[in-house]
Amino acid sequence: MAGLGYTTFDTAVGRCGIAWSEAGIARVQLPEARELETRRRLLQQYPEAREWRPPADVQTAIDGIVAALNGKAVDLSDITLDTYDIPEFNCRVYEAIRRIPRGETRTYADIAIHLYVSGAINAVSNAVARNPFAIIVPCHRALVTIGQTSGFAGNAGIVTKSRLLSIEGALSGRATNLFDALLSVAPPRPQG
Repeated sequence: MAGLGYTTFDTAVGRCGIAWSEAGIARVQLPEARELETRRRLLQQYPEAREWRPPADVQTAIDGIVAALNGKAVDLSDITLDTYDIPEFNCRVYEAIRRIPRGETRTYADIAIHLYVSGAINAVSNAVARNPFAIIVPCHRALVTIGQTSGFAGNAGIVTKSRLLSIEGALSGRATNLFDALLSVAPPRPQG
């Protein structure tokens, strides 16, 4: 295979997309309102990508993402990422975030301190906002401050982040509010 491939796949939160190269996973796209929009977002980033049947390593990543979005504990840390065009600092942030255990969160300040750049909270925030590897690099586990689920660049922002944290059980330690009650009964996003 030469060049970039992509495909879409069903999950508990809607139809996601994934793009890959020979170097690894290039992007994971969380679902948009319709599958066509999910494809469009992938192709905006990678207009040269072609829809292909995923090779075994990509299928393993897809299976892991599907399981994670179904609430299963899976380890996605060994999935190879294509970081060719990604700044070195962002790669360091993503590696730190990949080590945050399922069901736990860290603040941007915690991540900056872990990287020995304690004054780089804004740089960590910018890296999180540009994460092209949703779920594989679980940026939903990175918070502005403890208990504050803002600062997520996903297509539905705080709703997406809260839903992902809820799936992992990371919100169980805080008081329930009306938003949480509505989130628990919200239907998955429509597909196709």
